[in-house]
Amino acid sequence: MHGNAKLLKVYVGENERYKNKPLYQYLIKWLHEEKIAGVTITRGIEGYGQDKVVHTARLLELSADLPIVLEIVDTTENIEGILPQLCQLVPKGLIFTTDIFVHKYGK
Repeated sequence: MHGNAKLLKVYVGENERYKNKPLYQYLIKWLHEEKIAGVTITRGIEGYGQDKVVHTARLLELSADLPIVLEIVDTTENIEGILPQLCQLVPKGLIFTTDIFVHKYGK
């Protein structure tokens, strides 16, 4: 993959579940099955969303529901193909896309 592509970002809470699994774990498996070019999942140390409740990884907080960010890269066609189902799988969160240019992918 080289050239014009799409970056899809998904922000969810660490505690979001799907079929008794953390949602982000379900999503990476599903994206792999859909043969999406690349996915990286990052766990945030602090953040808030629409509800304006700050979630943090500070030492004294035991259940922080930290932000999880999935960065998904593929062709525009492949990203647009998964978006409808992805929006159904993510009950609460933020999903957006942006156009990118891939300079290098792989070796």
